[in-house]
Amino acid sequence: MDTIKKSLRHTPAMRWLMLLLISGLTFGTYWFQDFFGGLKTIMENDMGFTSEEFGRLIGLTTIANMFGMIIVGGIILDKWGVRMAGIVFGGIATLGASITALASAGFFGEDHSTMLNMMILGRILFGSGLEVVCVVATRTAVKWFKGYELALAMALNMGLGRLGSAMGIALAPDIANGSVPSAVTFAATLIGIALIMFLIYSVFDIKLDRQEKVEGAEEDGEDFKFSDLVKLITNKSFLFIALLCVAFYSAVFPFIQYAPDILINKFEFSILLPENGNIELFGSTSLGNASVFVALYIFAIAFAAIPKQIKNINTRRVYMAVIALLFAGFLASIWDVMGIWLQNGSKTAALIPLGTIIFTPIFGSYVDSKGKAASLMILGALLLIFAHVSMSLFNYDWLAYLGLISLGIAFSLVPAAMWPSVAKIVAENRLGTAYASMFTIQNWGLGLFFWGIGAMVDWFNPKIVAAKQAIADQLHAFNLKDNTITTIRNGLQDIGLASGQEREVIQEMRFDEISTQLAANNSPEKVDEVMNYLSSLGEIPAYDYTYPILALVGLGVISIYLAFQLKKADAKQRYGLELPSGQTPDDE
Repeated sequence: MDTIKKSLRHTPAMRWLMLLLISGLTFGTYWFQDFFGGLKTIMENDMGFTSEEFGRLIGLTTIANMFGMIIVGGIILDKWGVRMAGIVFGGIATLGASITALASAGFFGEDHSTMLNMMILGRILFGSGLEVVCVVATRTAVKWFKGYELALAMALNMGLGRLGSAMGIALAPDIANGSVPSAVTFAATLIGIALIMFLIYSVFDIKLDRQEKVEGAEEDGEDFKFSDLVKLITNKSFLFIALLCVAFYSAVFPFIQYAPDILINKFEFSILLPENGNIELFGSTSLGNASVFVALYIFAIAFAAIPKQIKNINTRRVYMAVIALLFAGFLASIWDVMGIWLQNGSKTAALIPLGTIIFTPIFGSYVDSKGKAASLMILGALLLIFAHVSMSLFNYDWLAYLGLISLGIAFSLVPAAMWPSVAKIVAENRLGTAYASMFTIQNWGLGLFFWGIGAMVDWFNPKIVAAKQAIADQLHAFNLKDNTITTIRNGLQDIGLASGQEREVIQEMRFDEISTQLAANNSPEKVDEVMNYLSSLGEIPAYDYTYPILALVGLGVISIYLAFQLKKADAKQRYGLELPSGQTPDDE
């Protein structure tokens, strides 16, 4: 008992500090993974990207992992430990993000083809490090929290990742402010900061390894053998949970990237926020808007994590009442702004990962105390189907909101149950390889649907693609500056999304903005020529996303089937997926 007390991981404050440091990489990489989703429409108008090119950019992020990079990373993780894997692959992700940022700014060339290809190269490098970094974070949680609050720790780590996703999607248009490279550079900087946080973590991790080696608290693992991988993929429970991971995430991650554009095109949400739709903090609207998401995550922790530590039931009730009142007051203080956010594409799309911020810690805590992991995965798959059906077959705003919230809940429910279940199925000294194997096959699904949805959008909307390209060609023929062309295209899209009297008001407002910007850099004759051309344009049609989203419904059906098969397999193999943390079937 005395030797155990000397180990850093047995001190609660140190466990949670290490989780915070390692979660910096989770936050930064998830931001960079998803922030392009908030910029799709702007990239289309600013950089001339088609939906297929956008899909190619985010889809090829997975290419290295599709062909085994994550397996290599998992083996390195098991053999050399979290520090080496985190430094090497975190560095690769940072390098890739930096190349993407430089390419978006025209550093390697300003022609469209060069810019796109170099951004893709950067994303490939980023993706090569991304998945291993995720495994590092998950493996670190197991290292520091096994026997303690493992499911909750994993949930909080994933919650911080989803916070990065939500903030990236929602805030990228604010940070870009009409310039996509600004948003890319900011996202790349976040990963660099996260890598520094990981280096700080490594100092404590070295001390832990020295302590537990001396004290005999942890034995060295065996070298990796290929037979271990064979055993994994022939284990029915592991196979079902791995395939469920592929089907479920392929129906969620790609959708997140296109969700803002879906809301803009299908439900006529705005592209950019009006001035009265921002929250200012220390003179910065980006910082003010970001503070909303941070506050929501803090409230989620306050609701889900802290009450469990309060032993006295009366004290716990008082605490919960106080937190509820504070939360109600917080919502009341931003209610007017939230009404505007809920009509904006990127801000509303952030409801998906926002749901995970609120519910992942709650579900993680539930799995710790009550179990029912396999059953919760079934429920999550049902919510997934409802979400995609409500967004594809119907055209009601209220149903779209409900679908996004349902998807956010599913997106927290399934991971909170899935990842602790893997730790029950697989021996700890092979968890790195297990997680790496799951991420590898997951990347095949992600690559297919990231790129595939973009290609399907272009395929089912050829007239719209041609019309937008014709407008872009004509605007370039006027020899206008790129930022002016971006303003015009964003303005035209806003006008096209409006209807009735609102359309007339928005058209007048946007035309005034465009005319003012044109007059600053062009002759009166050029201004008249451009404005006459714009006035002659009819309504620009919106993309039809019905069939691309319906394709994701099929993945939801597959997810339900796999979750049922997992539950049946666990009943035979007796891993105790339906039991609370720390309990096994032998304890019953």
